[in-house]
Parts: sequence; structure tokens; C-alpha cells
Amino acid sequence: MVRRYTLQPAKNNSGEYALSCRQVRKSFGSRQVLKGVDLEVRRGSILGLLGRNGAGKSTLISALTGLGEPDSGHITVEGHNPYRTPSRIFGRVIGLAPQDLGIYPHLSVRDNLRGMAGLQGLGTKQGSKRADELIELMGLGSQSGTAAEDLSGGQKRRLHTAMAMVHNPPVLFLDEPTVGADVEARARILDMVKAMSRQGTTIIYTTHYLKELEEMGADLAFLIDGRIQVHGSLQEVLHKYARASLRISFVGQTPGQIPGWQMIEGVLEPDHPVSSPEQELARLLQEPVMKEARLASITIVQPDIESAYMTVMDTSSSDPTGSRAWEDR
Repeated sequence: MVRRYTLQPAKNNSGEYALSCRQVRKSFGSRQVLKGVDLEVRRGSILGLLGRNGAGKSTLISALTGLGEPDSGHITVEGHNPYRTPSRIFGRVIGLAPQDLGIYPHLSVRDNLRGMAGLQGLGTKQGSKRADELIELMGLGSQSGTAAEDLSGGQKRRLHTAMAMVHNPPVLFLDEPTVGADVEARARILDMVKAMSRQGTTIIYTTHYLKELEEMGADLAFLIDGRIQVHGSLQEVLHKYARASLRISFVGQTPGQIPGWQMIEGVLEPDHPVSSPEQELARLLQEPVMKEARLASITIVQPDIESAYMTVMDTSSSDPTGSRAWEDR
């Protein structure tokens, strides 16, 4: 079922980029987390910020949202420096839904949204109207009068995300917005994100569910070793890094060493990029050591965002200088 949303466009300044940071650095004691992050985010785009756990994604988001001033570097969000702009002004430029839920448990769904609207400067009438819009769009109509503490996990996640959107900010940061969400909640949140992007809102989105970024057609930025080492559109990243592959498991004893193949946790995989899985499989089955092997399963891995992610991570591991990463964006 396709949902159609009507949102008022976010108020944007002129220019191609809603967000820009240059040489942003941040250390905690002797540990340098951000080592010179350069990033520009196109207005109205969805950017998937990716990286391993501990890569510094949350640290970067804190820096971009004015919550953790970097040691050095320059940041602008819709023309504002987060650390030179009064918080009452900058707070209306951005919306932030961190991974940890930020809802008032004893207030109803509607009162949570109305209260946040008031904090963001919306008048009583406007705030009530916006709250009702979000309640409908997030599918919380039957829970509008329910205390937040009595909601299901997915409903709480929807409310939490809606609260970040209540003032319709030009730039929205969503940190793992679908963690713990059920299927319905996840679909609602993704539909809402896409709708806001179409209306001009710029969205920075972190997730471990890579298929979400593929579904939304997001641009991708990989934070690796304290820097953005790969940045491009979904199509560009898939074209450069996505790989087809094969995974073959066996019943009983696995075959001996085969040139061009490697055994990883009992599964045989090519040790090189695969252009035609079918031809690769045919050549493998001609190998003498395969004559006595008993196949349990053959899985053809199609090139997708997950394979691109793994290729980027493997490249960064083997090339810590980042010399093989893109330099043109």
C-alpha cells in the first residue's frame, strides 16, 4: 500500500549544500576519533552515514548538531555554525532523534508532540495541528491519548521519531531510527523519511539495516579510520564496490585447497571479484578435489548494498591510508 503524505516544505537557504564540514577533528583523551572529516550533504537528499561500531558516527552527529564541539574544524548547517548560533535559533534548524528514546513516559502521545512543538516555538494552535498530522502519518491515531509508557516498542519508536520532526526542520538527524521497531513501525518511519526528503528536508540517517538505505535511494558516506573515505550516490557506490559472489557449503569433510578459493568458517568463497557466478561455479566443479565433495548448498550472492559495504570495509582494512577510496567527492 502506497501512502501519500502532504507536508509543508522545509524553509531552506539558497545553495546546493545544506550541511558542510571541513577538517573536523575530535579526541577523547589520547584517542583520536575524528581525524579530519570532510563532508558535504546536498539539500533535500538522504545521506546514509555508515561505518563499523566505534567508527565515530555518533561523535560526528554530536558535532554536527551542536552537542559536542569538535577540537578543530569548521561546520555549517543551513548557513549556521552550531557553536556560534544561539541554541533557540539553531534548535529550530535541526531535528534530532538519537538512538535512545527521548519521550515523556507519563504524557500521552498527543501531549508529547504538543509539548515538543511548544519547545520548538510553535504556537498552541499550530502545535496541536502539527501533532495531529504526525499522529495520523505515523499510524498512532488509536493511541493518541495513551501514555507513552504504555505503548509497544514500535509505537514508542514512531513517537520518538515524530517528536524530532514536529517543527519540520530543514535538516533532520536520525540515529538508528528503526532499532527495535516492528515491521509496521519501520515501514511508517521509512515512508515518512522519504516524504520529508521529497519536500526538501535534508536527512542524515544511520542504520545497520543496509536495505533501508537501498529502499530510500540514499547517498552513502563511509566513516573509516576517522575520515569519510567513500562518498557517493547509491548507484555510484554499487557500481564501484558491489560484487557478486558464491558461497558453497559441504556435508562432512570439506575439499582441500583450491586455487582462487578460500574457506571461511566452513564455507567456500572466491578470493577474487566474480563477474559471472555461474561460470565460476562451473569451473569450480571441474576441479579434481571436488569429485569426492558432497555439496550441502550453493548460494549465489547478487551485487547489492551489503556486498558493497563488505567490499569497502575489506578495502579499508587492507589499505589503511585510504588511497584506494574515492577522492573525487
